[in-house]
Amino acid sequence: MKHLKLLTASAVLSFSLLTSCQKENDALVSAPSTTSSSQLATLPAGSEDLKANSGLLAKADPQYRDMVRRATAIQPTPCDSNTPLNLWLDQQLKDWTSLSFAKVNSTAMLDLPTYDALLFENSSANQYFGQKGEYTQRLTKTFKDLQRFWNIQSQDIVLAAMHGNMLQDRTKLIRTYKAAFGLSDASAAFYADRVLTFLKASPEMRNGTHPIFTFNAFAQEGFDFPPYGTIPSKIIMGDGIMEAYTALGYDDVAPQAILAHEFGHQVQFQLGLFTNENTPEATRRTELMADAYSAYYLSHARGASMQWKRVRQFLQVFFNIGDCQFSSTGHHGTPTQRIAAAEFGYNTANDAQKQGHILTAQEFTKLFEAQLPAIVKL
Repeated sequence: MKHLKLLTASAVLSFSLLTSCQKENDALVSAPSTTSSSQLATLPAGSEDLKANSGLLAKADPQYRDMVRRATAIQPTPCDSNTPLNLWLDQQLKDWTSLSFAKVNSTAMLDLPTYDALLFENSSANQYFGQKGEYTQRLTKTFKDLQRFWNIQSQDIVLAAMHGNMLQDRTKLIRTYKAAFGLSDASAAFYADRVLTFLKASPEMRNGTHPIFTFNAFAQEGFDFPPYGTIPSKIIMGDGIMEAYTALGYDDVAPQAILAHEFGHQVQFQLGLFTNENTPEATRRTELMADAYSAYYLSHARGASMQWKRVRQFLQVFFNIGDCQFSSTGHHGTPTQRIAAAEFGYNTANDAQKQGHILTAQEFTKLFEAQLPAIVKL
């Protein structure tokens, strides 16, 4: 895990499913080490703007907001952070050096694909998922099915992709630096050119397509972002997270499971289930609830209708994204707790007397809330 720990020490993954990498926004673009190579030397005055505005979207995104607030630690339960997912990512970072991390840290490269998708991918039309579009048909179909399954107003929710290849696009880099970090035209252009230079000089970054740049998926409630207008409610699916699960053998189930989890957050937005409590317990509650929503849909006869063998596969998916950051306000629950939440969703669908009946989101939520105290004791 040494490579992943090195990454954790030097940077942050916005909205990351791999929450062991979360840090406060102030660390997002910390100054590069003086021992780094000359490639990092002499940043312009604009670099101060980059640091000053790195938390700009904290007001818009709950997970970013939560990362910058201190919370009371919850009581730890048994947890193994050395999951196959973490180990796979660590292997992908084996050729990264401290200079590699300094480069991405000094330019906020890990966050650029996230911000670009958040602010500028505002339509479901013409989206492709996966570097070669390999998940497009499946995710598009699942999204439409989720809209039918849950009794919320979902016709205006956008399903969009996050691609690391945006790091190759100077125009997209400039617009993202300006919108997300508030940089001037000159400073945004400087940083964009710096990113392009780093990509050319750093083969380990795979020209921006390394999975670390898009190793996440997230749901966002709509918000006003002047002068850019209204950002619609959306679900963003990163190429990197799906690449990881494909490598682990879950390609037939993971994309649907992740999307169903994120759609669960859209259900929560509409039902007003997010509270103002910025604590690990509050985040754990909503994350475990989204796991249960996902499993209920995936297992239901009128949902994805997965058989037990496939259900076990996606339970393993949720095990892989459990985390042990008990004091972090981004705590998603331990692997054991996440499996228990998913099993609750599965059992609710499987044990129903009327297999064709779909519980309303409100009904399912009430059942889950009653079970939550038992789940978090595991």
